[in-house]
Amino acid sequence: MARNKAPLHPDAPLLLNSHSRPITRRELIAQGFKAGGVTLAGGSLFSLLAPSAMGSLSSDIADKRAQCGIASQGAGKIPFICFDLAGGANIAGSNVLVGQKGGQLDLISTAGYSKQGLPAAMAPNSSTTNFVDQTLGLAFHSDSAVLRGIKSRVAITTAAMTNGAVIPARSENDTGNNPHNPMYGINKYGADGSLLTLIGSVNSDSGGNSMSPSSMINLEVRPTKIDNPGDVKGLIDVGDLVSLMSQQDTVSVMESMYRISDAKLKYVKTGTARDAELKEMIRCGYIKSADIADRFGDPRSVSVVDDPNIVGPTGIFSKAEFDTDSEFRKTASVMKLVVNGYAGAGTITMGGFDYHTGNRSAGEMRDERAGKCIGACLEYAARLQVPIMIYVFSDGSVFSNGMADNSTEGRGKGQWTGDDQQTASAYFLVYNPTKRPILMDGTSSDPATITMAQRVHQQLGYMRASGDVETASSPAANNVNLLVETVILNYMALHGEQSQFGTLFKGNGIGSSVMVDRMTAFQPICNGLISKPV
Repeated sequence: MARNKAPLHPDAPLLLNSHSRPITRRELIAQGFKAGGVTLAGGSLFSLLAPSAMGSLSSDIADKRAQCGIASQGAGKIPFICFDLAGGANIAGSNVLVGQKGGQLDLISTAGYSKQGLPAAMAPNSSTTNFVDQTLGLAFHSDSAVLRGIKSRVAITTAAMTNGAVIPARSENDTGNNPHNPMYGINKYGADGSLLTLIGSVNSDSGGNSMSPSSMINLEVRPTKIDNPGDVKGLIDVGDLVSLMSQQDTVSVMESMYRISDAKLKYVKTGTARDAELKEMIRCGYIKSADIADRFGDPRSVSVVDDPNIVGPTGIFSKAEFDTDSEFRKTASVMKLVVNGYAGAGTITMGGFDYHTGNRSAGEMRDERAGKCIGACLEYAARLQVPIMIYVFSDGSVFSNGMADNSTEGRGKGQWTGDDQQTASAYFLVYNPTKRPILMDGTSSDPATITMAQRVHQQLGYMRASGDVETASSPAANNVNLLVETVILNYMALHGEQSQFGTLFKGNGIGSSVMVDRMTAFQPICNGLISKPV
């Protein structure tokens, strides 16, 4: 009788017979030998002297913040976080349900579900809603490890205000050449932070494991690496004054420096055509210095560990699990900065998702932890009453040969046998504090009452009965660049500004206005800015 091996720890590296030993950064992350860090990106020296909100600046200086480009909550766009699951994670079937032309519940064949890791006894069927969970609006398999993780972090009220869409789309297995990362495009549309521009993951041009489309890269906002909450706290340095006097006295000193300099500048001639512009830059530099002392003179303003919504008895993470799990600390660092508007958008890279180890347990445990991190971001946004869009993708995917892993962690599901780009998908979740996001053609936010025609917008493309992506089902299905464009289009649509997509991204591959409408999942949740909800 075969003996079940002890399941791998979620942080244990993966030694795969089908792969050589990893030697590159990307391979090390995908197989769990190297952790995916956290990265922060700023646009320029002056952007590092930007802001968040104490409100104690003198009125004559506070009134000048707008003309210097200082915003209290970034650019006012919906916070955006993407999860880069490095290595080729399973998404379709065993986690998010993906169906045929009619949407998620236009079910594929039993053989197709087996390929996606679900034995016949656990496969959804047309005569019952067993194994279908629509708690988050988007239909998950009821025993999805990712869903278990999300549910362990979100309140019932948070789930009720969440919805999502899945995009069946193939991408190459185990390669850094998939241009999956949309952050530069999200920034190009207008997402920005009051302290930083983007946050990402590893030290790469995209800030994550996967590349960004080359046409979207803007090296002025290339990510800078950060690894833990201590580094987040260390982003703010207001000098030694705060150690010698109170925060308000420090702000007063900075304000006085601005007024003295402003008075002297009236008598200075630079002798250049840019005289007024140069003087304005100097003035704004002093204003930003005063503003940063006002907002961040107390280091706890950006501290992750001092935020009771994140760590502690009332926090999303207990102190014990936070102290012992680097993925939780990394996730907390990103969501603190993005959801509060200190950064406009970010990537969290999680490694070790190349988990075709001949069992199911390794993948289940890693998927569940990813779900906990996704759920933490949703719940943190809910506690701050801020909308958020979370995008989840991976480079390639996996398949099962149908043999069951009956260990406790394997749960009787199919073992992951090898890589398979044909079963790949990506998905996004949207939380809205006022009401659950409504599908583009939907008249109700209740998943139980959404018709098959409306549900097509919840699944942008479709799969064949065999469990493989139908590559002609959407522009995104067979082109990762267009998958990124689809995500950006949907981000813009949440702001009610998808009509600007063609102008902002000239030469895009989405196609006609009819296809743009077809590839848009949700009605707007705000009018341009989150301060203008619909």
